[in-house]
Amino acid sequence: MSSIFDKFAPLQEQHAALTAMGRSPADIVFEEIISPTEAILNGKRTILMGTNNYLGLTFDEVAVDAAIEALKTEGTGTTGSRIANGSYDGHKRLEEELAEFYGMRSAILFSTGYQANLGAIAALAGRDDYLLIDADSHASIYDACRLSDAQVIRFRHNDPENLDRKLKRLDGTTGSKIIVVESIYSMLGDMVPLKAFVEVKKKYGAYLLIDEAHSLGVLGEKGRGLCEHEDLEDDIDFITGTFSKSIGTVGGFLVSNLPGLDIVRFASRPYMFTASPPPSVVASARKTLSRIAGASDLRKQLWENAAQLYNGLKSAGFELGPTLSPIIAIRLSDAEKAIALWNGLLDAGVYTNLALPPATPFGWYLLRSSISAAHTPEQIALAVDVCTKIGKELGLITLSGSKKTETGKLQVNGAKALNGASEKHPFSTSEPESVVPTGAGAPVARA
Repeated sequence: MSSIFDKFAPLQEQHAALTAMGRSPADIVFEEIISPTEAILNGKRTILMGTNNYLGLTFDEVAVDAAIEALKTEGTGTTGSRIANGSYDGHKRLEEELAEFYGMRSAILFSTGYQANLGAIAALAGRDDYLLIDADSHASIYDACRLSDAQVIRFRHNDPENLDRKLKRLDGTTGSKIIVVESIYSMLGDMVPLKAFVEVKKKYGAYLLIDEAHSLGVLGEKGRGLCEHEDLEDDIDFITGTFSKSIGTVGGFLVSNLPGLDIVRFASRPYMFTASPPPSVVASARKTLSRIAGASDLRKQLWENAAQLYNGLKSAGFELGPTLSPIIAIRLSDAEKAIALWNGLLDAGVYTNLALPPATPFGWYLLRSSISAAHTPEQIALAVDVCTKIGKELGLITLSGSKKTETGKLQVNGAKALNGASEKHPFSTSEPESVVPTGAGAPVARA
């Protein structure tokens, strides 16, 4: 008799393959978190190189004390959405502070960063509108497209000229055109060429939404992100972001200078039907947000640390992402060796993220690090040394530091489980040009 879980056989094979080679990323359990950069894993003190804790503020005493006080005075949770149960004073104050921080008219608070994209994009894009999204967009953006009634068009990753051609074909159509990009893309750490996208947006009278999840606190004189860094804040219509990285807690937001943003609250299902952020989360987020503008010392240290890790791995001979950023990923084409490298690092006390297709661009296997301002030079040097040693043992790099890229296959029960799990980049834009209505459950347009 068939099982409802039979459809997940390929996933089960992949999980079994990972487990057979040592462990699966989903099975990692830290027994103790010591600091923003260290934890106990399998009884071993481990350097955390894959946490998105960019400013290292998860243990900030002021934020922790604020969360404890909120727990004591307001309880553990809100037990409902703001539409149903009303807002706490902290919710409104955090929204006001977000709007002030960005110099925007309005802000809307969401329970997670994922829901910020899901709720904002799906609500803003109606049936007669067009969503134009980067092919390498985060899953939350793709899911927002599926929730939306808009027509969805993908353009090639970080390619404003390709976007220009897509928009040109929409001349004469009615409805809003909403371009969605990310400041720093989460897999390889590459940045959007924002100025070029702003020019395209202006040329066609489109709206531009940017997800600043990985650049909040990281870029800009006041830490507002890439828009501030590029002096383009006045040209951006909507900014989404998350508290789960530099802010060190959980939650998300949408900010805009356009009048009338508040109506989105009544059109966004993720906002309307999700319990609002608990008081402790709101309290800690407020304290940390108030520090971001003045945290230039942490930003400086973050970028120095990123350069040390990037240059160290590059000099060793590893193939990395195209640009320096706090996200630094080793790109590999061999599944078995990628997993062996990841396991070897864990055994040596270095934790990174193992990213596999179809979540990765072009079917690469990635060992992804996200550096923190809290990392010490000694921790980074140790991570580079361990990675280099294991890389040489696996034949990923030669003794001279030149790259070695051979493709292997990982067999599980006679099946190709990981290598080639995605024969084609899942977000490929090489298919015929098309625009199709998506709606709930319909496929995203491929263009």
